[in-house]
Parts: sequence; C-alpha cells; structure tokens
Amino acid sequence: MTSTAAELLEVLWGRASTEPVSASQLRVLLILEHHAGINLRTLADSLASTPPSTSRLCDRLRAAGFVERIASPTDRREVRLHLSSRGHAFLADLRTRRQRALQAVLDQMPDAQRAMLLQGLEAFCQAAAAQISDEAQGPGSQTA
Repeated sequence: MTSTAAELLEVLWGRASTEPVSASQLRVLLILEHHAGINLRTLADSLASTPPSTSRLCDRLRAAGFVERIASPTDRREVRLHLSSRGHAFLADLRTRRQRALQAVLDQMPDAQRAMLLQGLEAFCQAAAAQISDEAQGPGSQTA
C-alpha cells in the first residue's frame, strides 16, 4: 500500500510540471533551499555525483536565473551556492501547484479518514526524521 500511495503521489505531483528544470536540477534547488551557501563539493556529495557534473548542473541553473554563485568571504577560491529570488519563487510556485493537486484528492475523502491519514503522516514524519538524524550522526548513534 505504501508503494502504491507513493506512486500515486508521484503521478499527482508530476501533473505540476517542473519545467524548465529537470529532476536532477530540482534536487539541486531543494538541497540549496535547505543548505544555503554550501560549496560545490558538498553539493556533489549530497547528490552522489562528481564535482564536474554538479558544476555543469549549477551552470545551467545559474544561466536560467535560479542559482547564484558567491565567492566565499574566507576563501576566494571557494564558491558558495545560493538560490536566487527566482529559484525561491519557482519552488514556492511548484509547491502551490502540487498542493492544489493533492488537495483535490483529499477533498474527496471523508473527514474521518482524512483525520486518520493526517495522524498517520505525522507519525511517519517523526519516525523518518529520527531515522535520518540517526543516520547523519553515524554508526552507533542510535538510542534505545
């Protein structure tokens, strides 16, 4: 059921086009939104990619006006990556369109089932956040 729900969510979200960015470029924008000012190597690691490939992705996003490259104040050789105002606006618009598509489905559900779904999703988010946090802290960091 979880896989089916995830696939249906992908279909709903897919209706809200991510044009003019590709799926890989969207991942970059989402990472930069949450980690403003990271350097290229850190971004490449986050994408499990190489710095040259990541640099080309960022070049295309910069040319489209979604990303800004700013020299590090502590090391002129290092470049920090930030979302531009256009990048922020694009993500906000995408989320609004995705929310509308999801809301149309939720509106068809009975109130009681919608409340149960919300409760389940809140528990899922807490468990997923805890697991991600534990994994980020490294082996042996899980608490009993």
